[in-house]
Amino acid sequence: MPKINGILETALYVADLQRATDFYCTLFGFEILSRSERLIALNVADCNVLLLFLTGVTQEPLEFECGVIPPHGPACGTHFAFSIAKEDFKDWQAELSAQHVPIESIVNWPGGARSLYIRDPDDNLVELITPGFWALK
Repeated sequence: MPKINGILETALYVADLQRATDFYCTLFGFEILSRSERLIALNVADCNVLLLFLTGVTQEPLEFECGVIPPHGPACGTHFAFSIAKEDFKDWQAELSAQHVPIESIVNWPGGARSLYIRDPDDNLVELITPGFWALK
């Protein structure tokens, strides 16, 4: 079986993006990796990402040229991402198929990272992502 290398992303849903960003950046010294109207991504110890999503904005799928991020959030399951090795991507596809776990979406990110999106039994959105998306060690 292919292995998980760690939790890369953890998502929180917040009412006020700026207030939450100020809290985490001031208290813990996290740096901003990415900012949009929908989310703020924070660098945690150069090896993890804390995603601050504005509550309600992730209820619909988000389409890109490279693929679709399925909906997630308090009303339809939260989101987190496990990091996997690039060479294990196809093995994970095969393992998910063997375990009868449907793949909801595959995204081939512009920087070379690839994501598999699945749902756990409680409808949480689980992402398996190869290196290259976030500028981390």
